Amino acid sequence: MKLPVKKILLLLIPALLMAGGVAWWLMPGKSNTENRYVTGNLERGALTQTVAANGTLNPVKLVNVGSQVSGIVKNLYVDFNDRVKAGQILLELDPALTQAQLQQSLANVSSAEAQLELATANEARTRGLFAQEYVTRQELEQSVQVLKSARAQLALSQAQADRDRTNLSNTVIRSPVSGVVVSRMVDTGQTVAASLQAPTLFTIAQDLSKMQIDTSYAEADVGAIHVDQPATFRVDAFPNRSFRGVVHQVRLNPTTQQNVVTYDVVVAVDNPDQKLMPGMTAYVNITVAQRQDVLMLPNAALRFRPADAPGRPGKPQGDSGKPPADSAKPNTGRGKADAAPMGTVYVLENGQPKPLRVAVGITDNRFTEVVGGEIKEGAAVIVEDRQPPAKSSAAAGMRLF
Repeated sequence: MKLPVKKILLLLIPALLMAGGVAWWLMPGKSNTENRYVTGNLERGALTQTVAANGTLNPVKLVNVGSQVSGIVKNLYVDFNDRVKAGQILLELDPALTQAQLQQSLANVSSAEAQLELATANEARTRGLFAQEYVTRQELEQSVQVLKSARAQLALSQAQADRDRTNLSNTVIRSPVSGVVVSRMVDTGQTVAASLQAPTLFTIAQDLSKMQIDTSYAEADVGAIHVDQPATFRVDAFPNRSFRGVVHQVRLNPTTQQNVVTYDVVVAVDNPDQKLMPGMTAYVNITVAQRQDVLMLPNAALRFRPADAPGRPGKPQGDSGKPPADSAKPNTGRGKADAAPMGTVYVLENGQPKPLRVAVGITDNRFTEVVGGEIKEGAAVIVEDRQPPAKSSAAAGMRLF
């Protein structure tokens, strides 16, 4: 049975329309080219360039309290986190041995005083006899020498007694400053040995409301860091809170590890609520440059290269195809002698990418300042090619099976 012509036409028309749409879509044209590339516009806005590093929070003034004498810890009066005042007793060492040494020194003083009294009497008697010519001058000089030696021995004994008296007072350890006990290294009954150097018994932070961050910045970044620059940082304990600080010092002493040179940058931090604790890891960003109402382009535009650019697949030229080294390098303001770094971006012209040279300034790692060049505000720059690069025929020919 033959179908009516009307029904045949109703079946053919949708099929023809579908075939035409597919052919139009596959046809190389302007719309397909435009759909191939992702573009971004040049806009005006504010840019802030920062340099980042990790550091450690520390009290501004941290005092290590030690002991000048050895002994056993007899009494311990403070613990971690205790607030202490200057002169407050922290611990006492067993004074038995030091007291015995002081008593021995005092006994030596008494003996020296007795020897001095005897030498004084002998000298006076010998001088009288010499005046009557009963003794020789040599005997008089000997008595004078004995008297001087007795006086020196008394002074030595008194000095030893003063030393032992000081050592006895040093068995009572007092706080040299007012602050908070950050650490305690001893317990009751523990022996403190101070033979070679003074052992650390306590660590006291003088003021936890003022802290500092010790960070290490690479030599490539330290040239842009100066005193009084603002800084922000975060800590793991408060991931949703951003803290502020100020660059206090850029220390000149370098540190070299595996041929990498870094410098210690100290960031001053106010800690009025004392939520920040010593030893916390801080992730610091120091603001080194700011610009307001500047023309800026996406950093992806500076990294983009067309598929047929030198060094891309299918192009055997020796160029690596990477963006120029200065394409996204910020302008550090080194002076007129150093021109602004140049970069290359691409715009669409007649459906094809066209390169344009631009002078770039600072960057915030997402956008880069445009300070000059062939491009104007509002221009659309290519940031991505949706079409994957074609495989090289030479590479395919090498595969035999």
